[in-house]
Amino acid sequence: MELVTKKKLHIVSGRANLPLAVEIAEALGVELGDANTADFANGEIHCRFGESVRGMDVFIIQSHGASGSMSINDAIFEHLQMVDAARRASAKRITAVMPFYGYARQDRKAEGREPISAKLIANMFAAAGADRLMSVDLHSGQIQGFFDGPFDHLVAMPVLVDHIERNMGDDIVVVSPDAGRVKVAERYANALHADLAIVHKRRVKGAKNVVEAKEVVGNVAGRTCVLIDDMIDTGGTLVAAAEQLMEQGAREVCAAATHGVLSGPAIDRLKNSVISKVVVTNTLPLPPEKQIDKIEVLSIAGIIADAIDAVFEDTSVSEIFGGANQS
Repeated sequence: MELVTKKKLHIVSGRANLPLAVEIAEALGVELGDANTADFANGEIHCRFGESVRGMDVFIIQSHGASGSMSINDAIFEHLQMVDAARRASAKRITAVMPFYGYARQDRKAEGREPISAKLIANMFAAAGADRLMSVDLHSGQIQGFFDGPFDHLVAMPVLVDHIERNMGDDIVVVSPDAGRVKVAERYANALHADLAIVHKRRVKGAKNVVEAKEVVGNVAGRTCVLIDDMIDTGGTLVAAAEQLMEQGAREVCAAATHGVLSGPAIDRLKNSVISKVVVTNTLPLPPEKQIDKIEVLSIAGIIADAIDAVFEDTSVSEIFGGANQS
């Protein structure tokens, strides 16, 4: 008798960004599994899959960001718990899908006696039992090497480029808000057939999230400038860069980023800034109190769904992006 193995796909999500997971499941044409996540009275997190995952290809979705009463650390631990539960339930392969990778900016020792927290995150998921990781627009591409297994690095560029082409006119200049993002901004400039400019910035030593923009390299006078970054946290970088661009004669300044972290003073800064439009994706949820007219949210669900399908079918993820996801 010949045994025929049939692959089974199972999608489940934590609570940090459930609407995105629902969209992904709908795009894949599958039902989102129930992880039965809950909090005990003492603050401990608990989960229990509502159905068997034995022998299945399990994709566990969780954005590592604060949401409601859940902190970023709660989101990460809940994600780890679900991976551990899937491993103990005999899942055949476990992929931890993290649209936003927590602690990604702590990818090196900037000063002595510091941790490399991005590496620690990868280690914890390996220890929990993840066979594969998947994330969108990592802060630095080398994070892929922190995990000793396959790491699918997705990019939001197709979604953002399409929106920019349809809504921001022809005479645009793609602007990198600092030297570290030039390579990414150059990809956007090539995709949009646009010019590239760079804002040189200097961080204030000893002060966290404090940025001074210094000068602009490139011709921006009389043109629409589109600032490109992987994330908007407190908004200091973008606002300082936008002011510098307007001083150099830019007609309008817009911003596009994958991750709308928008912590601390970000909303007030953006609301009162010279930036006319901010476009982010839904890798992180945008609560009602942060929804202002300037901010538009695009869905990344289709791209993540395509990548999950490619992994499940053992086809190329890079081909989805034409190789533009390698950084």
